[in-house]
Amino acid sequence: MPWLQLHIDTHREQADRVEDALIAAGAVSVTLQDNADQPILEPALGETPLWNETRITGLFATTVDPEVAVATATSFFGTPLPPYRWEKVEDKNWEREWMQGYQPIQCSDKLWICPNWMPPPDPEATNLLLDPGLAFGTGTHPTTFLCLQWLATQPLRATQVIDYGCGGCGSGILGIAALLLGATRVVGVDIDPQALQATHENVRRNGLTPEDFPVYLPSRLQQDKVVADGADIILANILAGPLTELAPTLTRLTRCGGKLCLSGILASQTSTVMEAYQGDFWFDPTVQRQECVRLTANNKN
Repeated sequence: MPWLQLHIDTHREQADRVEDALIAAGAVSVTLQDNADQPILEPALGETPLWNETRITGLFATTVDPEVAVATATSFFGTPLPPYRWEKVEDKNWEREWMQGYQPIQCSDKLWICPNWMPPPDPEATNLLLDPGLAFGTGTHPTTFLCLQWLATQPLRATQVIDYGCGGCGSGILGIAALLLGATRVVGVDIDPQALQATHENVRRNGLTPEDFPVYLPSRLQQDKVVADGADIILANILAGPLTELAPTLTRLTRCGGKLCLSGILASQTSTVMEAYQGDFWFDPTVQRQECVRLTANNKN
């Protein structure tokens, strides 16, 4: 069925009150968006920052009377609402709309990331079939693409890999690519249970087994043998802050002579992340795509 959207342009200081007012007026969902091209690229841990200029959108059923909804929201808000407008949203098959916007991605001559509902453009290449589900990690983002490009250049035969990170293995894309390119076994780590579920589904979709790619919450990682022995390759596509904090952990998980691939880093954050690892790794030249940087390194020990 069609829906009604009430868009309200407001400031950060009023955002919480406007959101509460829309919920009180019967909104079934409320969305907050940047309204002045002011991206928040990496909030500090524990922060939920908002933009100075914020657009708040309430979604309403068409059975709602717009005048009554505005009156209720205004009463809850306590003063006249900031500038607002109504918009009618026609009903669509939103799943199919999303599917049409996601096309195969060529990461190298031999590696493609393909939606599982489309035939691979190059059947002779290594084709990773992906349904991102509820998790991050489709290959379209520069941070993920940079990791996939690097993986396609590595001699992965008989290697043990750890794909460590919130979202880095959120869909299993990096670990599955490593397996399809020749790795013996990949261990995935993520703090989001939905990401672990999406990884399991994509592992199965690519003809692999849970034994090829077991996934763990961080608290349960120690039970895996690869962790005790150390991995040949560590993949971590997260953010600069967590990567810096995880330096002792990722260093410990890398075997002697092993390799490290870090992404999710802005160009301005490169030196900070490198400093956290330089005591134990030799770094390759950095590689940048748009504003994002990939760091790769070899364990000195």
